[in-house]
Amino acid sequence: MRGAHLARALRRPNFRLFFAGQLASLSGSWVQQTALAWLVYRLTDSSLWLGLVAFAGLLPILLLGIPAGHLADRVSRHRLLLAAHSVALLQALALAALTLAGNVDVYQLMALAALLGCVQAIEMPARQAFIAELVPREELPNAIALNSALFNAARFIGPALAGGIIAVAGEGWAFAVNAASFAAILVALLAMGGSVRAPRERGHATHDGFWAGVALVRGDPLLRGVMAMVMTVSLVGLPFSLLMPVVARDLYGGAAGLLGTLLAANGAGAFCAALWLAARATGSGHRRAISGAALAAGVALLGFSTLPPTWLALPLLAATGFAFTTLVATCNTTLQLRVPDGLRGRVMALFSVLFVGLFPLGNLLAGSLAEWLGPRPVIALFGGCCVVAGAIYAWRGFDGTAD
Repeated sequence: MRGAHLARALRRPNFRLFFAGQLASLSGSWVQQTALAWLVYRLTDSSLWLGLVAFAGLLPILLLGIPAGHLADRVSRHRLLLAAHSVALLQALALAALTLAGNVDVYQLMALAALLGCVQAIEMPARQAFIAELVPREELPNAIALNSALFNAARFIGPALAGGIIAVAGEGWAFAVNAASFAAILVALLAMGGSVRAPRERGHATHDGFWAGVALVRGDPLLRGVMAMVMTVSLVGLPFSLLMPVVARDLYGGAAGLLGTLLAANGAGAFCAALWLAARATGSGHRRAISGAALAAGVALLGFSTLPPTWLALPLLAATGFAFTTLVATCNTTLQLRVPDGLRGRVMALFSVLFVGLFPLGNLLAGSLAEWLGPRPVIALFGGCCVVAGAIYAWRGFDGTAD
């Protein structure tokens, strides 16, 4: 019964199509992300360049996230997704063609990463909102949980697949696989045709409306604390993964296959956390979960920074993935339960911008510090920051209202 309950949104034909297309597309995106990081480091031998290319790819989300959310409320999300994935397919084909021809350089990689970032800035809010058009309201929480599990499954599948493709055929074919994955989501969207339900309600948030959400967060100690944890994860938590090509090649002496294995272990932990959270279905204990997850992630990063043998490094990375996913998802749930319905969209828009939009700065920070200090001290520093943040959150308690 538990399994049937967790998958009930998949009874909807359009959601099944979207779920299958997203599984292919997101897995392909992780293949490309892993291959791009390996190619950048192979071309430059520089962790700084790793940070710069990642910065170029994620900066558009910070700059365009709010306007893109407004766009998703004003046009057909179905057509917007078709257009965005079409451009992403062309971007992946360009990457594949340049790399397979042997004419690619790091400046081209940065420009194409920025182009994909612009596409993702438009696609992300449209994709999140589109789910509500595929299932009835009562099945929306289940659909969102399944979508989270899907994302983390792709984090496991994509890097592992990328490691094998790069080792056997090179980065160019990894980019070609990503292009094919975008074709899969386009086929799924086209198969829906005119059967997509009209949205129940389209908001018309204004510039002032967005800042009303910011004012609410500033005036609520619990919301401030949750947003501070989200910022911590984005700036000095998750960006540790940017350094995995350096760790795999220079510290462990491995190749692309090892990189894929390390990232896949992290993704496997995140996937298990998503399934656990979907089955947990409780609205209590959020403060303890947030602080405990931050502490656990920090301890795991500190352990990984000692460069343990791979048989220990892999479970440490899995624990890191589990802890960070638990932290972010619990922060999301806390916000959803706390804010009034009239401000929910604006507060969640702020959450998205802080969580995804700050990644460019976190990646740039990780790459710059690693160029100066090396990867191990940076990973240890990030782990220490997470431990401190978790301890402060547990100590402050934010009026004890998180539970």
